Amino acid sequence: MVTDGRKSGRFITVEGIEGVGKSTNIGFVANELRRAGHAVVETREPGGTVLGERIRELLLSPDSRIAPVTELLLVFAARAAHLEEVIRPALNSGKWVVCDRFTDASHAYQGGGRGLPAEAIDALARVVQGGLRPDLTLLLDAPLGISAERQAGRGKRDRFEQESADFFGRVRQAYLDCAAREPGRIRLINAARPLVEVQDDIRRALASLDQAVPEV
Repeated sequence: MVTDGRKSGRFITVEGIEGVGKSTNIGFVANELRRAGHAVVETREPGGTVLGERIRELLLSPDSRIAPVTELLLVFAARAAHLEEVIRPALNSGKWVVCDRFTDASHAYQGGGRGLPAEAIDALARVVQGGLRPDLTLLLDAPLGISAERQAGRGKRDRFEQESADFFGRVRQAYLDCAAREPGRIRLINAARPLVEVQDDIRRALASLDQAVPEV
């Protein structure tokens, strides 16, 4: 665990491709932690700050035409503001932060999806994050077919959601590669199963980080 000089706060991230239930389960994680008595901050990337939300709007707009390197730099610009204004202050005050995506998403989307080198992403992470890393990452994973099926009824798709199946295949594989490299931090959760089973696994992962969260 990298504490980065902070108090008892913990940093939890939730990752995965579209359609794996991130939004539902981020709320579940936050509620479980609050039940255990923790002060919790829920946030997201890109976003979380005024600047970050403006960058998010630009990145997700279907009308945006953004080169891969520019996309990566915009993501890290939003992340720098997010860390300075939200994440570090919350952790330093002892709060638990639950974040929808973080740097693993950069390796998955800009690395795997766009084909940018991991070395470039790691270099930006060192500059922006210093020694700060998530204490726990919940990687919700499901086959591409299930992801596409769950998104079928949604309205207008954003710039990323409009990408091809090949793109999302590369993104998913990059996520799985991250999990293989860091099994101690990243908990791979089969999100193709019924929600109750997915959340049982999430609860066990939280219990491993915090004994105040009971296992099922």
